[in-house]
Amino acid sequence: MNLPFEQLILRAEQLIDRLEAVLPRALSAPDWTAAVAWRYRKRSSGHGVLEPVRHLGPMRLADLKEIDPQKEKIERNTRQFVEGRPANNVLLTGARGTGKSSLIRACLNEYARQGLRLIEVDKADLVDLPDIVDVVSDCPEKFIVFCDDLSFEDGEPGYKALKSILDGSVSATSPHVLIYATSNRRHLLPEYMKENLTYTHTEDGEVHPGEGVEEKISLSERFGMWVSFYPFTQAEYLTIVAQWLSWFGVAPEAIAAARPEALVWALERASRSGRVAYQFARDYAGTHAGTA
Repeated sequence: MNLPFEQLILRAEQLIDRLEAVLPRALSAPDWTAAVAWRYRKRSSGHGVLEPVRHLGPMRLADLKEIDPQKEKIERNTRQFVEGRPANNVLLTGARGTGKSSLIRACLNEYARQGLRLIEVDKADLVDLPDIVDVVSDCPEKFIVFCDDLSFEDGEPGYKALKSILDGSVSATSPHVLIYATSNRRHLLPEYMKENLTYTHTEDGEVHPGEGVEEKISLSERFGMWVSFYPFTQAEYLTIVAQWLSWFGVAPEAIAAARPEALVWALERASRSGRVAYQFARDYAGTHAGTA
């Protein structure tokens, strides 16, 4: 049976609507006034969106103790970026729980009023990094694209996307975007003993790494600044504990009395990191809340 022309048009429009719902769409800019921090998320349909972070942690630079050299480098680089001066992409590496991610969030809180914004991107979504950079490249604000706990396995697609953005590839790098990444690996890729066999030596003793090793080194070298973090000593750990206990409102005499418990807490976790210090302070402040 032949359908009327109007019904054919209606069915065609319905079919187009269904196709548009499943086909990839270009990333659109959100309302940048809604927040200062954003997360890039993939919907089940495969469409990427920038979601506002409604509630930021109150971390400030002054709250971070025993990482003054690292704090000075990151804060200086971020200030240069916000002020429109040349600044570098940054790779923060080292021991877990030493304040790498907290330092970046503290910089955001410090410079948000001056136009600094942050977009957090998961490692799995780095393949969409060029689209994210395109969306923000013409904005007046300055954007840090933040990749937390970054590392790659061989063959992951996000690796090459990140390399292209750090180098600029065919297009120039945007003066409005920097990449800040944290990692426990300096070279971001797993390293294997067998790769040492690819090293060659010239007659005068000069060492040349093999292609596999060169590939792994090349990504981290594209970050203009490396900032290393180290495990805390016992004294540094106790200083951080005291800072967080004070932040939670614990009285000075109680802070001094809490030292033995703080050491036992760290011993049980086999770590004296800033994260462990913060977790102890939360537990201690909660347990002793309202006690004299």
